Amino acid sequence: MTDSQKWLVFAFISGLAGLLYLLAPVLMPFAFAVMLAYLGDPLTDKLETYRLSRTNAVLVVFSGMTLVLVLVLLLLVPLLESQVENFLNNLPAYAAWLNETVIPWTQTRFHLGIRPINLNQIVNLVKSHWEQAGGVAASIMSSVSYSGGVIAEWLMNLLLIPVVTFYLLRDWDSLIAKVHDLLPRRIAPTAAKLAREVDTVLGAFVRGQLYVMLALGSIYSIGLWMTGLDLALLIGMLAGLVSFVPYLGSIVGIVTACIATLVQFHELIQLVPVAIVFVIGQSLEGMVLTPLLVGDKIGLHPVAVMFAVLAGGQLFGFLGILLALPVASIIMVLLRHVHDLYRYSDFYRRQ
Repeated sequence: MTDSQKWLVFAFISGLAGLLYLLAPVLMPFAFAVMLAYLGDPLTDKLETYRLSRTNAVLVVFSGMTLVLVLVLLLLVPLLESQVENFLNNLPAYAAWLNETVIPWTQTRFHLGIRPINLNQIVNLVKSHWEQAGGVAASIMSSVSYSGGVIAEWLMNLLLIPVVTFYLLRDWDSLIAKVHDLLPRRIAPTAAKLAREVDTVLGAFVRGQLYVMLALGSIYSIGLWMTGLDLALLIGMLAGLVSFVPYLGSIVGIVTACIATLVQFHELIQLVPVAIVFVIGQSLEGMVLTPLLVGDKIGLHPVAVMFAVLAGGQLFGFLGILLALPVASIIMVLLRHVHDLYRYSDFYRRQ
């Protein structure tokens, strides 16, 4: 590759990065659609082996994914909404316990000049807004008159996801073949090899990590429910959803569960079963779930994972957080290839 070609490639990559930065708000539904299509493509290929056409196989997979999503929403949203309402109804008691128990104990124990917090206004404000909203659906409808353009844009993006997912699923293999045909012939074998490695890593991450998150959310929710915690589902699902960042899910879950337990039961001994739940969850994640569902194909260090998520969020917002780990996995595959080239180069081997 000549110097002019190298500069051309560098300019193309820089321009593409700048364009992605500018279009980040628009790319959100497409990013979700690509992830859903990537999840559904192996099953679609499997159905094709049973002599189904590609379109019919996509219809079966797409219908199954839609049914699962609808069932999950119908089951989880009412439960989560009831737990949020329960939390808001108990806010005055939580505020009183904080001012009458926690703050005096902290002042006596650590000799800190902490003044009691007046949370009554905040409690009343939050409760009044929640009651006016009348739930999730009413909240969405009430905001239409206030910010109709934003809601319309949100709904359009939401409707785009299934449409783009369907077409990507249907044309996935042909798109991959066309991209391969556009590659220069001298680099096509290397590019195909790297693409297979990237597919292995992304498959391990996207599919495996999704299963791990769902499993951990279920384990935490059921375990906290068995301890008698009122906010078990809310805290358990939150801890499971953020568990794609190492240690973050367990930290968020333990902190919120301990606070909710102390506020609800007012007894330190009740923290023991909560700790047992998270110890069991972390043990299952490390010894069973991650080795079985994800494996060791990704190989990203926990510090690298944290940096990737923070950097993605800083550069591209929620879209960056969503795509941080898949992009980091791809970069890791490319860096391994560069590392191998360097180790076998004359520059490295020359004495």
